[in-house]
Amino acid sequence: MSRFAFRLSLVLAALVSLLISAMNRDVVGIELAFLRLESPLGLALVVAFVVGLLAGLTWRSTWIAELLAERGRLRRALRIAEAQARETSSARDAR
Repeated sequence: MSRFAFRLSLVLAALVSLLISAMNRDVVGIELAFLRLESPLGLALVVAFVVGLLAGLTWRSTWIAELLAERGRLRRALRIAEAQARETSSARDAR
């Protein structure tokens, strides 16, 4: 079901981008750092959206990677603490 929903959302996004491109045919000037481009407004909007989406996904992926690394550190610390607690309790039981 999730594959179907994913594919459906991709198709809907493609149709929306085609609709935006078709309805915004005016040519606009785009100034980048050292470059000036002219492009249809619809294409510029779609490209800006995709670039923003990819930047957001990249940022979110690094955030998730940091969370997973922290989870690993916490699990290792918990294992060490549990081992120390077992040693302490076994030392007390031996007395």
